Parts: sequence; structure tokens; C-alpha cells
Amino acid sequence: MRGLGSFVLRRVVGAVATLLAITVIVYAVFYIVPGDVAQITCGPRCSPAQVHQVATQLHLDEPVYERYWEFLRGIVAGRDFSTGTATEHCGAPCLGLSYRSDRQVTDLILSKLPVTGSLALGAMVMWLLLGVGTGLLSAWRRGRITERVLTWLTLAGTATPVFVIGLLLMIVVCGQLQWLPFPQYVPFTEDPQQWAWNLLLPWLSLALIEAAKYARVTRAAILETLAEDHVRTFRAYGIAERSVLGRHALRGAVAPVIALTANDFGSMFGGAVLTETLFGLPGLGRALVEAVDVVDLPVVVGMVLVTGFFVVLANTVADVLHAVADRRVVLA
Repeated sequence: MRGLGSFVLRRVVGAVATLLAITVIVYAVFYIVPGDVAQITCGPRCSPAQVHQVATQLHLDEPVYERYWEFLRGIVAGRDFSTGTATEHCGAPCLGLSYRSDRQVTDLILSKLPVTGSLALGAMVMWLLLGVGTGLLSAWRRGRITERVLTWLTLAGTATPVFVIGLLLMIVVCGQLQWLPFPQYVPFTEDPQQWAWNLLLPWLSLALIEAAKYARVTRAAILETLAEDHVRTFRAYGIAERSVLGRHALRGAVAPVIALTANDFGSMFGGAVLTETLFGLPGLGRALVEAVDVVDLPVVVGMVLVTGFFVVLANTVADVLHAVADRRVVLA
């Protein structure tokens, strides 16, 4: 346990350092490199007074290091913003104020987060069930027609873009067969059943592509484990093949599946743009597209930071789970 605790502590410290590096990079890219940030953020139709107000909010008359420190302090402890006629307090974690809606970026993100979170969690459960199950079946039926069909399906799934699958599902399932209504997000707290039914097609669109990747990873890991000496010993003792696969060989696929799941789940928050736009879901991806269209810089920066946070968090959790599943990682 002591070794595991030290491992977890190192991973947490590394995650904090990574997040700090992300804030430096993001601030430099969006607030230093572009040039006249106030004019870009305000837009070409802004008057000099409006541009000056934006510059005041961004503290562009201060040195770069002071501006970054104020930006970082706002995330950790909150900060005050001048709206021209009054001062508004933005509580931690403060990601700024939207120039288009005058809303705090944190509040805007929190209002969209349940949609993207529902999309990511549901798709993750579905792709794990489909992908690991398909990979296990493919390894079990190795050399038979079942494996060939599954291999072909996984290759087709990997090569097909998510918007193609989504369009086909809506045309066939919603349009021709009319089995489901066209997706319209319903909060889980209002109606759990409608929440699930309306997210079923978006989940499938993402899960079918990801499941193909997980099927290939699971199959390769299981076949590698089946070739090890201890598995051959189990077979020599007469243990049933199903038991060998389920209790022993499947354990060999745990580590790569955990690592892959963490990476994909974290990236899902940044890659939900196509899916949310296609199905009209009011999540983070759709909000990011709208913010980019109107150059709402604080919202764009906030979205990028939140995406980076979830990617780092997911990979840190994956490292810890990997260490729990395989204690050899702690000793490495």
C-alpha cells in the first residue's frame, strides 16, 4: 500500500504540473500571440471605447507576467471584472466573462456540461460492452468464419467517419423505420427514459467507431495472453476454455483497455463537436463552435482549459487503475 500511495502521489503532482503547463500554453496562444487581442475579441465593428473596455478587462496595459498571474489567480481564487458601470465578482474557478452574453464562462460551461457528460459516459459504456465483447468473441473463435466477419466489421467501423454513421442512423432509424424520434436532449432529472432514448443514436454513432478499436486491442491482448506459459498450464490441467478466457486471458486486456478508455473519454469532451452539431445537442462542442464563430475569446479559452482538465484527469485515473490492476507498474 505504501508503494501504491507514493505512486498515486507522483501521478497527482504530475497532473497538477501538466495542468499548469496547459494554462501557460493556452494563455500564450490566445492572449499573446494573436497581436491586438482587444480588437480581435471585440470585433471589427466595435468603437474605440468598446475596444478600450475590452483591453481594460484583459489588463492589456500590464506586463505579460502580471496578466498571466491575474488569469491564474482567477482560476484558483476568483477575480473581479469591470463591466463599465459596475464591478462583477467571478468566483473560483473563474474562466472569465463572455463578451457576447456577459455570462461567466464557468456558469456557461456548467450549463452545457451535463449534455456532453451524458454523451461521453453513455458512449463509453456502450463502446466498452461492444468492443470488449467483440474482441473476446473474436479471440475465442480464432480461425473460424466468426472471426473473419468480426474482423471485417471492426475494420469497416474504424474507417467510417462518425458523421456518416450518425446520418445513416437518423435516416434509417428515425426517418424510414421511425423507431425513434429525432434526438432532442431531455435532462436526466426531468425524464430518465426520454433522456436515454434521445441519446441512443448519438451513443451508437460514437460507440460503433470506438468499439471497433477496442475490439482489435482486446483481441490482440487476449491472444498474446493465451500464448503465455501459465495459460498453457491451465489448459493442461483440463480447465475449460471459457474459464481460461474469462478468468485469465481477459485480465491481459485490462491494462491496454484502461489506458485507451482514459484517453478516449478525456478526448471525447474535445471531440464532441461533430456529434453534438449533427444531432443538435446543446453541449460543450456546439457551444465551442458558436463561440469561435463570434470570436468570444474567453469562452474559447475556457472550453480548451476544461477539455485539457478532463484529458489530464482521465489519464491520471487510468494510471491509478492500471497500478491497482497490475502492481508491477508501481515498481517500475
